[in-house]
Amino acid sequence: MSIGSDPLVRRYLEKVIREDLKNKMVFIGGPRQVGKTTLAKMVGDTFPAYSYMNWDHRPHRKNLIDGTLPDEKNLFIFDEIHKYPGWKSLIKGIWDTRKEDESIIVTGSSKLDIFRRGGDSLLGRYHYFRLHPLSLKELNSPVSIDLSFPSSPPEPVFEEKGDGLNELMFFGGFPEPLLSGNERTLKRWQKERFERVFREDIRESENTRSLAKVELLAELIPSRIGSPLSFNSLAEDLECSFKSVQNWMDLLCRNYYTFMVPPYHRRIERALKKSLKYYLWDWSEVEDTGARFENLVAVHLLKYLHFINDTHGISTGLFYLRDTSKREVDFLITWEKEPWMIIEVKTKHNDNLTSLNYFADRLGVENRFVVTLSEDKDHVERNSGVRVVPASRFLMNFV
Repeated sequence: MSIGSDPLVRRYLEKVIREDLKNKMVFIGGPRQVGKTTLAKMVGDTFPAYSYMNWDHRPHRKNLIDGTLPDEKNLFIFDEIHKYPGWKSLIKGIWDTRKEDESIIVTGSSKLDIFRRGGDSLLGRYHYFRLHPLSLKELNSPVSIDLSFPSSPPEPVFEEKGDGLNELMFFGGFPEPLLSGNERTLKRWQKERFERVFREDIRESENTRSLAKVELLAELIPSRIGSPLSFNSLAEDLECSFKSVQNWMDLLCRNYYTFMVPPYHRRIERALKKSLKYYLWDWSEVEDTGARFENLVAVHLLKYLHFINDTHGISTGLFYLRDTSKREVDFLITWEKEPWMIIEVKTKHNDNLTSLNYFADRLGVENRFVVTLSEDKDHVERNSGVRVVPASRFLMNFV
């Protein structure tokens, strides 16, 4: 594919959102600049008529407070309305008095997810979706999403090979820099996004007196991707307490700068229960190629698991495996709390499968994969059943 040739990519959630709008409101959350408003308007274009209202636009804000909505619209899109202290009551009133053919989408940044958890006045009236960055599958065939309920974990297939992996590695998965295909755009976008996350999202939604140190912490994380994060080491670097680092990392997770992958320990002897790994939503900030590739795969996996959870209610989990004997595997996926798939991520396969098979045997996991950045190996290991597969094929199994 040619990145930058078409600025419009159909998003993977469009189909399921249209379906859910028949019965409930839809809330769309996720990282800044991931494409929430664009997605909402894509859905709006499939309606006879829709209205987009942004809380930051003064005339829209006045109309919302006054309860004055445009007539003869089938869909209302309310953007950033959670900035209004009484937004839940306002939305509830609009929803409960709507006409039969009217639907509602509410979009917002990280604060929407944070604030919606503060009460249940809207309980039962909406479905919530977490929109993720663009992935390899979405760049190649986004409209092929199957919404049928998966009664059991699907079997991976490797018939397709996706185009655009090199571009995803370099530009990340956020639409603006990726679809521009321009390094200058990427660098400026990274700087502006970082500033907006910290100057707006974190400062407005959190009462923190140490914003400068939180920013410094965020700048330290990209060089530590791929390894369990030492809060003690970070506390020394930042000259603060262990508890402060812990709170600030939670803050960065809540505001979609980073996300946490914990170790899996059920039924595994001597597993480590406290060490946590963290990955960035924008993997383009990670300089080391191996760590960046691992981060890219982590975001792809999390995107799929959130999709399954948000659309079907199935409990899914993303973990890594490590024990006190220093055996480690990058990722374990659970499906309804049962181990389903073990994945080791390598830029190139080096034939060392000891740790992967050790954990897989003890957990009874048959789906064993080594996912490589290189394209030179694609086969099944005879003795262990491990599938060595290029990421350009493996990632096409997801969304």
